[in-house]
Amino acid sequence: MTTVDQQQRQGPPAPRRRSRRDEILEIAVGLFAARGYHGVSMDDIGSAAGVTGPALYHHFAGKEAMLVAALIPVSESLLHGGKARVGQHPEDASAALADLIDFHVEFALANPAVIALHLHELDRLPEEPRRQIRRLQRLYVEEWVGVLAMLRPELDAPEARVLAHSAFGLMNSTPFLGGEVDRRRRAALLREATMHALTGR
Repeated sequence: MTTVDQQQRQGPPAPRRRSRRDEILEIAVGLFAARGYHGVSMDDIGSAAGVTGPALYHHFAGKEAMLVAALIPVSESLLHGGKARVGQHPEDASAALADLIDFHVEFALANPAVIALHLHELDRLPEEPRRQIRRLQRLYVEEWVGVLAMLRPELDAPEARVLAHSAFGLMNSTPFLGGEVDRRRRAALLREATMHALTGR
């Protein structure tokens, strides 16, 4: 039996099991987003995660380390994902923009707590990780600016940058959206509003 046959009989590989560290970080992010950074103690996080103090410090040096661990990988992931989607459409700016919007809307719907954390708590970080995150964000914005420059040559780079930031304001509104509208419809509305904001159509 070939390796391909064996894989087909076995089915798709099981998803990677989340580590205890990932679980604790997700709980911390949710608490920070709900109560604010200063409204949450390490004891609060440990209690919510069912972890004692010493075990908690085995994973993170403190709240600041949790904030860094939550925000830097997200910024890296957005940049890499944005580059990948733009790279799939080197000659088609319309398709690249639609792919970027789909990508970011899905991120925003899946991670409202992380977005809230970024909006309200980024300045709590020390200078170096804060600078790193800002740099990653600027590079991600420039992926959007490059696509908009191809799609709308009447815009100069600063104007395209204004539109890109306005699009993020729309898409990153997910922490403030209630559950009255189901997720699929919310995604469609956010995609439509963002496309209209960027292209006027």
